[in-house]
Amino acid sequence: MKEELLFCPLGGSGEIGMNMNLFAYGKPDNQKWIIVDVGVTFADDTVPGVDIIYPDPGFIIDKKDDLLGIILTHAHEDHIGAIAHVWPKLKCKIYATPFTSVLITEKFKEKKIDITGFLKVVDLNSTINLDPFKIEFVTLTHSILEPNGLRIQTPVGNILHTGDWKCDPDPLIGENINSERLKEIGNEGVLAMICDSTNVFSAGRAGSELDVRKNLLKVFERLKKRIIVTSFASNVARMESVFHCAEKTGRHISLVGRSMHRIFKAARQCGYLKNVIDPIDSRDAKNISREKIVYLCTGSQGEPMGAMNRIVKYTHPDVYIERNDAVVFSSKIIPGNEKKLYKLHNNLVKEGIEVISEDNEYIHVSGHPNREDLRDMYNWIKPKAVIPVHGEHRHMIEHIEFAKEMQVKYPVQVENGDIVKLYPGEKPEVYDKAPSGRVYLDGNVAVEEDSRSIKERRNISSNGFLEATIMITPKGNIHNKPLVTFRGLPVYENDEFIYGLEEEIERTIKTFSLNNTKQQDNLIDALKITCRKFSKEKTGKKPLTNINLVRI
Repeated sequence: MKEELLFCPLGGSGEIGMNMNLFAYGKPDNQKWIIVDVGVTFADDTVPGVDIIYPDPGFIIDKKDDLLGIILTHAHEDHIGAIAHVWPKLKCKIYATPFTSVLITEKFKEKKIDITGFLKVVDLNSTINLDPFKIEFVTLTHSILEPNGLRIQTPVGNILHTGDWKCDPDPLIGENINSERLKEIGNEGVLAMICDSTNVFSAGRAGSELDVRKNLLKVFERLKKRIIVTSFASNVARMESVFHCAEKTGRHISLVGRSMHRIFKAARQCGYLKNVIDPIDSRDAKNISREKIVYLCTGSQGEPMGAMNRIVKYTHPDVYIERNDAVVFSSKIIPGNEKKLYKLHNNLVKEGIEVISEDNEYIHVSGHPNREDLRDMYNWIKPKAVIPVHGEHRHMIEHIEFAKEMQVKYPVQVENGDIVKLYPGEKPEVYDKAPSGRVYLDGNVAVEEDSRSIKERRNISSNGFLEATIMITPKGNIHNKPLVTFRGLPVYENDEFIYGLEEEIERTIKTFSLNNTKQQDNLIDALKITCRKFSKEKTGKKPLTNINLVRI
C-alpha cells in the first residue's frame, strides 16, 4: 500500500465562516492528521436562541489518537471561535502566533480550562515539525494582526494553505505580505494550493488600509460634533487609524464594547499600538465636549447586544447621541445583515444624525483578495492543483473558472466532507466522503441540527405554546375545570377561547376511562390533537402543546 496525502474540509467550503480543514499523510491503515483552524459561524433568526454554530468534529474525534495538533492561521472568529468547544474532545497540541495565542487563551479561561501545557506559541515566519508534516508560517496581510499562510511540506510534495489574505501594500500594522518567500515556495514546487474564494467576483485589488486612513482623516476634519465610529474590533490597523485621526484632529478617544477592549489589550500585550494616545474611560468621556471626543464601538453589524445598537436605542449607560452628531460605519455589511443594518441607519438619519458608510465614503477595504490579488498569488505559487475554499458554492465555482484561466492543470471543486486524494495519482480528485455537519451551541450545550430543543423553539416561535392541566380525583373524575394557559397565540377574547377549549377537552376525556392508567399516554396524545385542532380553527395556529394529567 502506498502512502496517501489527503485533504478534507469539515467547514468553510460551501459557506463563508465556520472554517475547519484536515490534512492527512501515511498508509491507509496508519495515517497522521492535522487540523487547520476551528471556526464558528453566527446563527440567524431561523434558529432562535442559538448564537453560534460550528463544524461537527466527529470524524476527526474518531481519529484523535493519530492527531498531531491544531494549527491556527489567524484570530478571526470564523477560524478560532469553536476551539474551546472542540478541543476538550481532542486534547491535542495547539500551534498559533502570539496575537492569536493571547485571544484563544482568553477563550479557554472563560471555560475554566488551563491550556498552557498544550498551547505552543509560534514565532512569525518560523517552522514547526510535526513529522511527517513540516509546517512553515508565512506572513500575509489581512484585516487582523498576524495572518499566516501555511506551507505544509510532506514526503510526497508541498501544499500551500493560504488562510485568509489579501495583497495590502500598506497594511499600517504588522509586516507586508512576504511575496519573496511565496515566490521561493512556488519555485520549489507546490502540489496543491488551498485558497480563499471570498472576493473572487470582485475586479481589481482589495485596496489598502493606508488609503482608508487618509479618507477617515478627511472625514474627521470635516465633522465638528461628536463622532462615533463602529468597526470590526479585530481590525487593529483600523483601530490604530481611528486613534491616529482622533489625535490629528485634537480629540480624545474612548473604546466602547467588550471585544474592543479585549482586542486593544491583546494588541498591546503583543507589542502593537504602543505609539497611540491612551483611550479614556467612557464614563469620563461624558464630561468632554461633543467636538472633542471620538467613540470607537463594537456592533458594526447591528448586533442586538453590540454597543452601537444600544447607543442608537438610548440604552447605553455612558454614550449618548444627539442631532448633528455623526456615526461612521467603517466596515462591510456582511451578507444577511442588510435588513437590520439599514434599519439602524434609518433610525439614525431619522434622528438628524449623519451616517457615513462605504456607500458614500471610502472608509473600508476588504481583508480578502480581489481578482488581481488572486492573480499575483497564482503567479507566485504556480500550483499544480487548486482547491478553492472559504466561499459559498457560487464563489468556489467561479474560483474554479479563474484557476482555469490561470492555466492551473487540476482545479478541484469540493464541499464540506469531501476527502480529496492529492497523492498518489496524477490528478487530485474527491474519492470519499467524511461525515460532516453542524453543531449548534444552544445555551452552553452542544446539540445537533435536528435536536428536539431547536425544533420545539422553532415551533413555539412560529405557532405559540399552549398548556392544559387536568386534575383527576381518586374516583376517576375531573376535579374542577381544566386549567388552560397559552403564549404567543393571536387570541383577543381570552375567556371565549378558554371556555371553548375546556369544552373540547372535557368531550375528549369522556371517551376514555380515567381509572385505566394504561390508557394515559393515549389520552394525552388525543388531548394534544384536540387542543391543536381547536386552536387551528380559532386562530389559524397549531401551537406546541403540553398536557399535564395530575392525579389528586
